[in-house]
Amino acid sequence: MISLAMRTIRHRGAAFAGAFVALLCAAALVCACGMLLETGLRGSVAPERYAGTPVVVTGDRFARETIRKSAEKTKTKAKPLAERAWVPVSLAERLRRLPGVSRVVTEVTFPLYVAGRPFEGHGWESAALTPFTLSAGRAPRTDGEVAVEAGAGLRPGARVPVRTPAGDRTYLVTGVTAQDLPGRETLFLSPAEARRLTGRPGMVSAVGVFPAVDVSAALREAAAAPGGVPALAATGDERGAVEFPDAEQARVRLISLGGALGGTSLLVAILVVVGTSALSVQQRQREIALLRAVAATPRQVRKMLGGEALLVGAVAGLIGAAVGIGLGFWLRSRFVALGAMPPNLRLVVSPFPVFAALAATVAAAWAASRLSARRAVRIRPVEALGEVALPAALLPTGRLVAGLLCAGGGLALTLVLSSLSTEAAASPVTMLTALVWTVAVALLGPLVARVAATLLGAPLRAFRASGHLAAANLRAGAPRLASIIAPLSLMVAMTCTILFTQTTVEDAARREAAAGTVAGHVLGPHLPSGAAAALRGLPGVEAVTEVLHTSVRVGLEKYGAQGVTGEGLGRTLDLGVVAGRLDGLGEDAVAVSRTAAERLGVRVGGRLRLTLGDGTPADLRVTAVYRRGLGFGDLTLSHALVARHVDDPLGTALVSAPSLTRADLARAVPGTGVAETAGAAWAGPANAEVNYVAMGLIIAFTAIAVVNTLAMSTSARSRELALLRLVGTTRRQARRMLGLETLVALAVAVALGTGIALVTLTAFSTGMTGSAAPYVPPLGYLAVVGAAALLALAATALPARVVLARHPAEAVGARE
Repeated sequence: MISLAMRTIRHRGAAFAGAFVALLCAAALVCACGMLLETGLRGSVAPERYAGTPVVVTGDRFARETIRKSAEKTKTKAKPLAERAWVPVSLAERLRRLPGVSRVVTEVTFPLYVAGRPFEGHGWESAALTPFTLSAGRAPRTDGEVAVEAGAGLRPGARVPVRTPAGDRTYLVTGVTAQDLPGRETLFLSPAEARRLTGRPGMVSAVGVFPAVDVSAALREAAAAPGGVPALAATGDERGAVEFPDAEQARVRLISLGGALGGTSLLVAILVVVGTSALSVQQRQREIALLRAVAATPRQVRKMLGGEALLVGAVAGLIGAAVGIGLGFWLRSRFVALGAMPPNLRLVVSPFPVFAALAATVAAAWAASRLSARRAVRIRPVEALGEVALPAALLPTGRLVAGLLCAGGGLALTLVLSSLSTEAAASPVTMLTALVWTVAVALLGPLVARVAATLLGAPLRAFRASGHLAAANLRAGAPRLASIIAPLSLMVAMTCTILFTQTTVEDAARREAAAGTVAGHVLGPHLPSGAAAALRGLPGVEAVTEVLHTSVRVGLEKYGAQGVTGEGLGRTLDLGVVAGRLDGLGEDAVAVSRTAAERLGVRVGGRLRLTLGDGTPADLRVTAVYRRGLGFGDLTLSHALVARHVDDPLGTALVSAPSLTRADLARAVPGTGVAETAGAAWAGPANAEVNYVAMGLIIAFTAIAVVNTLAMSTSARSRELALLRLVGTTRRQARRMLGLETLVALAVAVALGTGIALVTLTAFSTGMTGSAAPYVPPLGYLAVVGAAALLALAATALPARVVLARHPAEAVGARE
């Protein structure tokens, strides 16, 4: 039967083209997602500034939690911190006294801005870590001097206005380095000035140790000492992770994104391939029936179909995996452009994603062929021939039960989704919910198709001959209609779910931010605290609230947080307090959103232990619970507390000054943006563009599936269309008949897909925003429906034009 399978593929290539395209796309997606996942697991960043330093010591960059699994067994879990972890300068002295250590170099890292462009500031003593050398001028010695990289375009003697955490200042360029590191810009200041600007006396961001010796024991002793700070020693590529803290965050993001995207891709691929395979088997029922009639056993037919699937799957998997490698590099370039992935995080390329894509594709093809042909090979030969003439009116019991079970699973997932209030938990369940509902629709598709054909038959007959033909075809060809409805409804449901989960969260957060921002002006970004103090002394200014955004961890769970100044807070912000008070929010206090309070089990007057962005533990008293967590973050802390534990303490300021104009405030703080819209205070959801890019691949895949299925369905009807032509139907009537059938399929699919998306989005919105009304932009929804209609009509019209161009007699006599 394998040789028969090969001959079948050779002589019926068009029939297998649809499955081949679907499998190729599936392999490409799985391979690309596998590359992202492997990069997250094994990717590394080569050091640049630390390239000349054998060992780099820094604070522990992870929040850790030890879980006791039994009396003798424990397990420690770790999650990356949002900010750099600093260590006391005394640790450098301890390391300097170790035997074999010839040199120890300390470094501080802090943000600077020149004409709005971000720079990294360092003390000149840390130039030895690369090492940096000067090509012109001398090193900075006094507080008003800087050295710049070669690529800055400055010469010794130039004066540069710089915004620092302590305020604006103009520095004299005294030297230019011979090196110019890619991807960032650096300013070197005198060691004393650099330490002053960090605002962290007695602390350093890293310690370079020469030569490479084992300093682990010294670090353990330092951490165990009273008041000790956990520290880690990095060598090799681990130095790159220390130098680029965002790389660790990006790796974690790639793991979750690659896993979620790959899993969703695989589920969609199985659904699409099963649908394509089912359509192919429907088109070959006559052939299968004849094989059974001439004594082919069910096992032989299954073996033939399985062989066809394995051959098509293997070829499609190999080609698709090669395409997937290119797709993986394209995804990396998009993520780098969006700032979700550092440029120097290398994409891991190995055979594993290729093998995974090939195995997944072959397995999906084989499983799809077995599922699709299950009934066709089990019925008796006479029944098989009879079913070709008159398709079965009843849905097989197994398929009916499976469809009802999937509907029950979709209902259960919908209820679970409505209770999830964090995006990390809700996002994968959202996609799974939409998919399970779509699978239920696909399994119950023939029933839906028969109902649709019955209800829409009468309106179709208003279109005279074409309408009568379309109604008759839909009534007789319910399985074919169901196979078209499935990918169309999948496309509409997935596209609406992917797009409008983002808009729902964005709209709810924006509305909360707009309603809660009482101040009339927003200044920033990158506003130093000195400028905020100057604004408070300006006539006409009622209140100034400084705002910093960060993230903290409670246990290992991540929460978005903001730091605000408490003085005059009621004149600038209204967080929607439902319990407690925000007056006098001090460094020992925290306000918690209502959803976070429910998850954490805290209330006003209780204590909340958390880990700040740089790993510093804090035990704070809960002073208030508020409802506008989406717009302002789940936790609200003191600005003074947050500013000491973030990499960039230059944030924004909300200004209540009814008598002052935007121009007045701009003159008071030169070089700072001033906005009058309250929504400008909202930072927006993180990585929304990344999610659109990643999940857009799923949308593209479902769009290809729609075109694929419709083209297969239309092309397979060449004999039927030729017979209609022979009995007097014109080309125009035939094309109109096909168009009407497609419009019916489109209407039913849009209704089903919209219903699935609406149920899913309602549950998502209920859990995330507390409202059962998701935000669906009308133009966005019309664009989705319009795109589905355009694809469906084009995928029907183009193959129909080719089929109808042949002479009817030739088409009837051609081999099927």
